[in-house]
Amino acid sequence: MQVTATEFKSNLGRYFELVYDEDILITKNGKVIAKLINPNVSAVDSISGILKSHVSESVSRKTLRDERYDGYEIHD
Repeated sequence: MQVTATEFKSNLGRYFELVYDEDILITKNGKVIAKLINPNVSAVDSISGILKSHVSESVSRKTLRDERYDGYEIHD
């Protein structure tokens, strides 16, 4: 869903409820300036439907995340 910043500010509560079902793109002067997403849905969960036919059910979400970041070093 895409809404203007003015509309978003005017109806903040409504969009907080709608974000459970879909991401909300917020625009200003015709350009996307922000994206409101449900924090309880990980990226892996959101694409699991796409991956279902390509990834064995024995592979866990944690395994997929670990493989993605394998080899990256974290520097403090």
